[in-house]
Amino acid sequence: MRTADFDFVLPRELIAQRPTPRRDESRLLVLNRNDGRIEHRQFRDLLEFLRAGDVLVLNNSRVIPARLRGANACTGGQFEILLLEENATNDWWAMMRPAKRARVGAQIALQDPNGNLPGISANVVETNNEGDRRLKFSGTPDIRNRLERLGETPLPPYIHRDHELPEDRERYQTVFARSNGSVAAPTAGLHFTPELLEQIHGRGVQVCFVTLHIGLGTFLPVKTETIAAHKMHEERFEIGRDAARIVNEAKSSGRRVIAVGTTTVRVLESIAALNRGKIVENAGKTGIFINPPFRFQMADALLTNFHLPRSTLLMLVSAFAAPGEIRGREMILAAYAEAIRKHYRFYSYGDAMLLL
Repeated sequence: MRTADFDFVLPRELIAQRPTPRRDESRLLVLNRNDGRIEHRQFRDLLEFLRAGDVLVLNNSRVIPARLRGANACTGGQFEILLLEENATNDWWAMMRPAKRARVGAQIALQDPNGNLPGISANVVETNNEGDRRLKFSGTPDIRNRLERLGETPLPPYIHRDHELPEDRERYQTVFARSNGSVAAPTAGLHFTPELLEQIHGRGVQVCFVTLHIGLGTFLPVKTETIAAHKMHEERFEIGRDAARIVNEAKSSGRRVIAVGTTTVRVLESIAALNRGKIVENAGKTGIFINPPFRFQMADALLTNFHLPRSTLLMLVSAFAAPGEIRGREMILAAYAEAIRKHYRFYSYGDAMLLL
């Protein structure tokens, strides 16, 4: 399939810049995959679509304050640093702006959000083909332990902020986040409140967690002419023994597995593909790229946000709309057109979509 097949016109004003006042006040578009029927609801109505015995699987990765600021120790030139992946203690791959000035050998003195110098430096030691920089930090035993005070929330670039707002530190994080490692939020989970999760439990729905630490590769637009030529970045994942057991028991007894977010789908389907349709306790990396006509083995329903044109996320949702076929693209683009007409909010701070 061509990348251009997944293009659509998204009015700029529909890209949400701020979260809703309450997490569960988002809107919910419900798409029935059998007949294409659409319902317009509120997110708190999700309870009406769940039934006893369902398994709800969420990604509990926690977003780290991965955006740093600093100045060239020699010239004073300002840099913005976005940590991407840890290689070892004080050794990270990062994106830097302005990239052209971040040459190998450059020494960057980090600044806290108030512009103070804590005595921590980042040395550019390598570049890669994507233009990322490898940084070695000094002046601290482990830069990870200083991020809460030094770093800022790594909001996506389409959310326009010169600096993070106090609300971003709390709201760009799920209420069930536990495992530090993501540089972007698993946004489908942002709508849940502790109260809603308690109500879900009360309905007899089992809730379990996987971890996928989200990198920027998930969100990069596909730039190749065909989607087959696109290569996904690998991301670290983990699933424990209890979650594996819960999912396997649901599948063997014919109960639904409802994945919250495309990242959760990628973990489940990656493991199932390696283990003959079973989920096992596992930890590793996945670069799975799900697009039509993918055949799903684990996820029976999907809760997700609205995604941007030409994104791998849109391609995954299109595959899920019609597993094993390519007609899901038309179904999803028709649903997106309806969402645009109804002024749904798109992407990280946007509204939600449930595919049944």
